[in-house]
Amino acid sequence: MRINYRRRFLLVILLCLSFVPIISGEAAPSTHNVSTKTRARNVLDQLTPEERVGQLFLVSFQGTNVGIETQIHDLITNHHIGGVMLSAGNNNFTASDQTITNTWTLTNQLQTHRYSASQASSVDSDTEEVASQPTYIPLFIGISQEGDSAPHDQIINELTPLPSQLAIGATWNPELAKQVGTIAGNELAALGINLLFGPSLDVTENPRPEEEGDLNVRVFGGDPFWVGEMGRAYINGVHEGSQGHIAVVGTHFPGLGSADRLPTNEVATVRKSIEQLKQIELAPFFAVTGDAATESERIDALLVSHIRYQGLQGNIRSTTRPISFDQQALNLLMQLPSLSTWREDGGVMISDDLGSRAVRRFYDPTEQTFNARRLALDAFLAGNDLLYLNNFIGDNDPDAYTTIAKTLDFFTQKYHEDPVFAQRVDESAMRILTLKLRMFDSFTLNQVITSGNLDSVKTTESEQITYKIAQRGATLISPSLNELGDVMPNPPDYYDHIVFITDSYTAQQCAECPTQTIPPTNALEQSVLALYGPSSGRQISPNYLTSYSSTQLTQVLDNIEDTQTIEETLQRADWLVFTILDIQTDRPSSLALQRLLAERPDLSHNKKIIVFAANAPYYLDATNISKFTSYFGIYSKTSPFMDVAARLLFKEITTPEGDLPISVPGVGYVLMSATSPNPEQIIPLIVEFPNVTENISSPEVIIAPDFQIGKTITLKTGVILDHNNHPVPDNTPAQFIVTVNGQEMPTITTTTTDGIVHIDYKIGQPGFTNIKVKSGSAISDEITFEVPIGENTPIPPTVTPTQTPTASPSPTMPPPTPQPTPELEDTVQHPEIQDWLLALVIISIIAWAAARTGALMGQVRWGARWGLSAVIAGLLTYTFATLSLAGTTWAIETHQHWCVLLFAFLGALLGWGLSLLLYFKDRN
Repeated sequence: MRINYRRRFLLVILLCLSFVPIISGEAAPSTHNVSTKTRARNVLDQLTPEERVGQLFLVSFQGTNVGIETQIHDLITNHHIGGVMLSAGNNNFTASDQTITNTWTLTNQLQTHRYSASQASSVDSDTEEVASQPTYIPLFIGISQEGDSAPHDQIINELTPLPSQLAIGATWNPELAKQVGTIAGNELAALGINLLFGPSLDVTENPRPEEEGDLNVRVFGGDPFWVGEMGRAYINGVHEGSQGHIAVVGTHFPGLGSADRLPTNEVATVRKSIEQLKQIELAPFFAVTGDAATESERIDALLVSHIRYQGLQGNIRSTTRPISFDQQALNLLMQLPSLSTWREDGGVMISDDLGSRAVRRFYDPTEQTFNARRLALDAFLAGNDLLYLNNFIGDNDPDAYTTIAKTLDFFTQKYHEDPVFAQRVDESAMRILTLKLRMFDSFTLNQVITSGNLDSVKTTESEQITYKIAQRGATLISPSLNELGDVMPNPPDYYDHIVFITDSYTAQQCAECPTQTIPPTNALEQSVLALYGPSSGRQISPNYLTSYSSTQLTQVLDNIEDTQTIEETLQRADWLVFTILDIQTDRPSSLALQRLLAERPDLSHNKKIIVFAANAPYYLDATNISKFTSYFGIYSKTSPFMDVAARLLFKEITTPEGDLPISVPGVGYVLMSATSPNPEQIIPLIVEFPNVTENISSPEVIIAPDFQIGKTITLKTGVILDHNNHPVPDNTPAQFIVTVNGQEMPTITTTTTDGIVHIDYKIGQPGFTNIKVKSGSAISDEITFEVPIGENTPIPPTVTPTQTPTASPSPTMPPPTPQPTPELEDTVQHPEIQDWLLALVIISIIAWAAARTGALMGQVRWGARWGLSAVIAGLLTYTFATLSLAGTTWAIETHQHWCVLLFAFLGALLGWGLSLLLYFKDRN
């Protein structure tokens, strides 16, 4: 009996499987995103209101002690905050020799505290009941690490000295940007950092060094397309380097490039409409959100800056609140297609620092009151998911901890009282949980904490990448390369006196850490000695090298006592080599070079003056630059860039590879003009013919095969180059100019993708056709081809050109030539649902006949078996025919749907026949 039951069970399973229709189609799409959101929803459903509210807050704290007695421990374990931010200003790091070890210890302690709290049961003091355990959700542990050491790096020791963003931009090479991002992702993830504020996606369209809004080297450049390209590559690198364990936050949305100040002490203002913002400021944000080519290139979150807008919707007299607090204005931006798509897919919005002086002064210009809870609520309701609280101290509160705890309680109370607010909290918590699940896959401690293997931090390979960027980005700003050989024919000689003057400032890793001079006053001198001194070829003598700080030079200019020796050294010098930084009015030493040229020309007369801009290069005017022997941009001040400066000085690097990524008024360099098509080039123009393996390029005259009226040919350019020999930015206009038998046709206008344009052109008239391409002032050679006149060839009065979309080629190589292929008629006849239904009807009729036959013979049980056998065999043969005969020549010739129906019919008869044989065998 067991065997019979098993057989019957197997027959039932086969019958159920056989009743699934076979339908041809494409594979189902990946459910990775759906499953992540589903798991996030499952986690959210387990959270209490307190835990949901806690996820919305990213807080800072003082020091490195996070023991059970500390306030940050209480916020993590009892208030369930979403994350913490680490910074040098809050003394979260220690002295140089223990920086990375202590940072790793700190991050792992923070994550372990959160995990331990989820494992311990608590007792309600009022009811004495055991409360449910909180759900374990990892912390965000964030940092801002922009490159170029202090003040834009929080960790200034033991990590690879990464270049500034402007140094990366000067290479014009997205692959190098990706490599820097990979280093940052790898090293920070090894330390337990999982939230990176950066890269900056700001665009410095018009530098304003004299204003407070100067971004210096914190941008990739001044062209929105290239900022987007570099940003995408950098983000991709961080994701790959961290293996997806770091969430990347793009700053400073919607863009500070045109702001009149940095939003630290006062809210910034931008006078632009939304249409103007779309062209410049917002373009890089589009590139890394909805327009990102891959998930790895897409930003995880945006940092919403404290910027207000005049004329956002066209009315110049209308001014928004800071965008971080203005729900209507922020929603207007987030409704733009690229941003809305990203937002719908889980993009997270993070407020900029809500405890900043700019915010305090906006809410109360007298800075006497600070309603912290109201301010946090405004920022949240404006559209921010994660609220960043630093130095967040409200009225009458003794410290930030008290204010943060009150704000969390306020949000929780409102969650219980206001269903609309509760829904808004749940939406933001869902985005945050989804992002954390993307990073960690599952919320387990071993997924979150790092192993403590810090061997990957600051490897030789990563330092080599930084040096490569320093070398590839070094730029000759003045004079031109042809003139440089005349004004500086030789490097310094062995007996030449060289005075190095370096602009520097001091920084500390923490309040109790040693003070560091950045860059060191003798940094360039040490690089020169290492490369050309007694142990490296003896090109120069240490006895003739002297280094001073810009502060010491300022003292000479101010006639301070005890500076006579410095003045005498300057008078004796043959070479004055300056390393300059940005100019700040509160740092008088930053003006030392300009003052020297204006006030003491006797100290610079008849000397070679070499200047290296270790920050942005646009602080000097034309008069100052005209007095230099040469002016170079190196854009960063860490040791690899000092080595490259030394090689430039000694002419080991004779042809700097970098190009200015930003406008420099002092030399008349306008980036918009530099990125336009170079008029000195001849644009390559290629004609591609269907069924012809060898395409024809200009300037040949073509008598090509198969030219006929109505035929379509593809016209494509090579890469159109700008004035710096880089591909022109995407969407650069180009025109195809067509002349047929001497008559000029309407111009066909299109735009570039990766420097290339193409169209599909339909031949409309016989005779001679001339085609050329023009982009800006650049033009191609003209292609001429002849269309023969046949005996019955009609001559249409006009040509019908049709523009086709351009497929995106590889960013590093011109795309392969597409070979048009004719569409093939689909001769395979796939079974459809009606075929399956018809097969069931045929099989059912035979099964009914078999069962009816058994009943007439008085063998009802055998009749049922015969019918069931007919059904099973018929469906199995139908399935076999569908899978095996699809597309075969025999099936096509006999019409496949009739073929499979025949198999179903024969299969059902076969099943009945086999069961009849069993019946007669049993009877005998």
